[in-house]
Amino acid sequence: MGKARILVVEDDFDISNMLKIYFSGQGYDVDVAGRGTLALEMTRQNLPHLIVLDIMLPDIDGYEVCRQLRMSTRTSHIPVIFLTQKDERSDKLQGLELGADDYITKPFDVEELRLRVQNAIARAERESLTDPRSGLPSGRLIEDQLREIIRRDGWAYLDIRVNHFDAFSDLYGFVAADNVIRFTTLLLGEVVDEFGTNDDFIGHPGGNSFVIITEVGRQANISKAIKTRFREQVLSHYNFIDREQGFVVVTNDDGEEEQTPLMSVSVGAVSPEDYPISDIREITEIAAEERRKDTQVAK
Repeated sequence: MGKARILVVEDDFDISNMLKIYFSGQGYDVDVAGRGTLALEMTRQNLPHLIVLDIMLPDIDGYEVCRQLRMSTRTSHIPVIFLTQKDERSDKLQGLELGADDYITKPFDVEELRLRVQNAIARAERESLTDPRSGLPSGRLIEDQLREIIRRDGWAYLDIRVNHFDAFSDLYGFVAADNVIRFTTLLLGEVVDEFGTNDDFIGHPGGNSFVIITEVGRQANISKAIKTRFREQVLSHYNFIDREQGFVVVTNDDGEEEQTPLMSVSVGAVSPEDYPISDIREITEIAAEERRKDTQVAK
């Protein structure tokens, strides 16, 4: 599993720098934002597994940051731990009402904060809320989105899969494979930011599969951009020889060497305008079939 990413939102440089050094030493990737608006922007660009959020910030306060995170489909699942000098019961209740997962008061014991961070991330993964490698919504949160969209019109669901991922993982190792998952996560976010809406949903059911829920009419541009950019940018994950020859050589189950194409992406889309849908299973089944057709076309 790749490193979990923490975003520390704190305008006191001494505290934020201390937390960055400490949690980096604990094996986390740590980003720091000194303002609430910057934190919201960074969250959309590179989804963290958890946010440590100070309430007192120089622009918008932590409550407003948390409120905006919870209102956005893209960020509503991220665990938030409030960090504050306040110890009033009303302040704690306000944070919890906004959807904060935990609350710790300054001055704090950094070991206690580490345990709270560790437990919050583990709880999200245990409850199938997030995938540990990408930090994206998984399992139950994807099902919740499907149950939500089937009650309304105007949506499009995209089933996305990275082709030949297993061959790459076998040849280059799990660390390189995890890097491809994180690269794909960032790419999907960039494409949705450009061609989708602020309320679009990006999920990671697991492995090399992803999903996007967007507005109907946007799926074609999103699909095209994902496939084109992935094909161009994934080359950086291969060595020079594999890039030049356009394939990798792997050993199959029979012990024979065979050529496997470089990774690509297949996308299958479904919307209620194209198919009569009455059950969430139909959404995933039809999209998967469309994605398989796209894979055959790519060959």
